[in-house]
Amino acid sequence: MSVKINVASFSYEHTNGRKVVETRGSTVGGCLGDLVSQFPGLAEALFEQDGKLRDHLHIYVNNEPVYPVEMARPVRDGDELHIVRMTSGG
Repeated sequence: MSVKINVASFSYEHTNGRKVVETRGSTVGGCLGDLVSQFPGLAEALFEQDGKLRDHLHIYVNNEPVYPVEMARPVRDGDELHIVRMTSGG
């Protein structure tokens, strides 16, 4: 099963400039795991020490938010994931 991940711009340095990466997995967590196996430098950028997705990151599958079950959310062949960094300020 092939799932495309559109990585956030802060991640480009870890993906050799690639904006979209093909991954494999049956869940969002599995696809993110495959992404990190391809680009190990992303682990620290995406995950806390305990393995949870960093609080300021949100995952969308086919442009739909999947919070709060993002890691367990099933994906299908051809789905697209988007990693979005949320910002705040004023």
